[in-house]
Amino acid sequence: MTARPIVTPALAFAVAALGIGLFSVMDAFMKSLVLAIGVYNGLFWRTAVSTGLGALLWRRSGAGWPAGPTLRVHLARGGVTAAMALLFFWGLARVPMARAITLSYIAPLLALLLGAVLLGERVGARVVLGSVAALGGVLVVLLGNGTQGDASAQGAAAILASALLYAVNLVLARMQAQAAGPGEIAFFQSGIVTLVLLAAAPWLAIVPEAALWPRIVVAACLATGSLALLGWAYAHGDTGFLATTEYTSFLYAAVLGWLVFGERVTPWTLAGAAIIVAACLVAARRRDIAATPALEAAP
Repeated sequence: MTARPIVTPALAFAVAALGIGLFSVMDAFMKSLVLAIGVYNGLFWRTAVSTGLGALLWRRSGAGWPAGPTLRVHLARGGVTAAMALLFFWGLARVPMARAITLSYIAPLLALLLGAVLLGERVGARVVLGSVAALGGVLVVLLGNGTQGDASAQGAAAILASALLYAVNLVLARMQAQAAGPGEIAFFQSGIVTLVLLAAAPWLAIVPEAALWPRIVVAACLATGSLALLGWAYAHGDTGFLATTEYTSFLYAAVLGWLVFGERVTPWTLAGAAIIVAACLVAARRRDIAATPALEAAP
């Protein structure tokens, strides 16, 4: 019997970080789409295109229709993702990208707590201390930058609500990756989100003008590639460990926000991000993470 290749934690981390990078670039495309056609249409048309791309990946993997338990995980994550994405992209249109990403950084800590409850992953006293420190960082961002109008305050609230759902999403991602391949994950997540949004299509959907379709397609390609990479990575590493890759997105958000939207990163946002990242890294520290065999289902 042929031995399965060994996947080290470092490799799983690098693949997850690349997936986060693609998602971060996609965020910039999505912000421009939301500003142009609204959060519903930007997300609906992107996920519709992503569903087609995911179907190609799923067919290429040769996987059959998922069993009942796996399908239920797909449905759960798709439903959570739909609500999470609507909240995040609605808030992103009203808050600078770097600040939005900073506020979302509470999700990995919440994922550590949920991972302990739902997956039996180990959590120590550091997580409690890290949670308190991270909440302090969130307050630094919110209070230091001020409300800057009702729209900014509402956007920040939407992003924090999205972060709560993202923590659930990270745990479901780990459960999903243990039961399905990356192609299947990419197809079902995009497909289920599209079906959820389709319910409102008779009242909200509009056909985007031709000039917007290249952005929609690029955003869909980035989202599908990111889902596939993250699906592979989460099949080979602990939720809490891989969740720390989320922090690489701050640099992308700061640079893209400045280049594309002319947004400046305030000292308060930098300080809050530093506090949150430090708290989460301490809380997520692992000394005994071992290499895991690569799953045969992974392409």
